[in-house]
Amino acid sequence: MNLPETSGDEVRIGIAVTVPPPYGPALVSARTRFGDPAAGQIPPHVTLLVPTALGVDRLARVDAHLDAVAARHSPFVMQLRGTATFRPVSPVVFVQVVKGIADCEQLERDVRSGMLTQELRFPYHPHVTVAHELDDEDLDTAFDGLADFEASFVVDRFHRYLHGDDGVWRPAREYLLTADAGAGPGPRP
Repeated sequence: MNLPETSGDEVRIGIAVTVPPPYGPALVSARTRFGDPAAGQIPPHVTLLVPTALGVDRLARVDAHLDAVAARHSPFVMQLRGTATFRPVSPVVFVQVVKGIADCEQLERDVRSGMLTQELRFPYHPHVTVAHELDDEDLDTAFDGLADFEASFVVDRFHRYLHGDDGVWRPAREYLLTADAGAGPGPRP
């Protein structure tokens, strides 16, 4: 995982839709079985903002930005099904988002605006990583092991995560999606 360097009073944050129980814990168990050391450090999620370093003094402004983003988006159904991979570009196996893709794309664009504007290394592709930076055999095992995985749930919130000194990503704040259903994302300030 590419983590930005921090200095002084900076922290690393990430913004994501967390995969809820019972699916999240099932994916942690699977990731552990595949031998991925990150299984206990990174909760199953769909990324909305890649790991980002910023000063602690900016967190209140980030939270205000994310509260405004959440207020412009309605809850939506996400469906996960089967596996795919970014190989050979990146040694990653993931569970595919098959419903809710456009909602994730709109939410990601809105999150990654204003004070959180940044360039992406790769085009945005909503997914749930289940194996990362393992050897090819373990990646193949992950690919085959979750090929029949399926989950469906309502996304009504997203989280700001903080990266701890112990390498664990923990939810620090949640943002509820509160726009009226069918209204779509509203205008950005």
